[in-house]
Amino acid sequence: MIAVPNYISADEYLSIERQSPVRHEYRRGLVYAMAGGTDNHDRIALNLLTLINLHLGDSDCRFHSGNVKVNYQEEFYYYLDAFVTCDPRDRDDRYVKRHPKFIAEVLSPSTQAFELGAKFEDYCKLSSLEEYVLVFQDIQQVECRRRTAENTWETVVYNAGDSVVLQSLGLEFDMAELYRGLDG
Repeated sequence: MIAVPNYISADEYLSIERQSPVRHEYRRGLVYAMAGGTDNHDRIALNLLTLINLHLGDSDCRFHSGNVKVNYQEEFYYYLDAFVTCDPRDRDDRYVKRHPKFIAEVLSPSTQAFELGAKFEDYCKLSSLEEYVLVFQDIQQVECRRRTAENTWETVVYNAGDSVVLQSLGLEFDMAELYRGLDG
């Protein structure tokens, strides 16, 4: 991720982003152009979104892909690979959601360190967030970070052959379903 090296306000970012053909993320005054992903990244995200969509059905919860932003105050606006919100307040704005209960990111080599570290720290500020899921591309591994009743985070790692449990959604599936149809 490469930042545009001058500070802009969140309002300026939103104004620019609405007109831009290229997606950008915003973090504390800096704007980052989004790099393209691989076909395997896209397939994993699509598989996950399909599993979530089929599971949620006609519930009051909504899932979103990388075209809708998640925001916390004036600190960040991120495009996520997948997230779910069940909060009715998130139906008021078609472009930005503020109360996700579940967030998933498919890790890329260029963004992995950020998503494992600073981005997770940012997401922890979202009081609605119950579960943060990191899906690795190069190996069959899923890391689920879950908020506990004590407002700390526990981590469960799933590997090839395991059943993955997304507690916040009440969803369980075989790891093979997530990695179905990958090339190479």
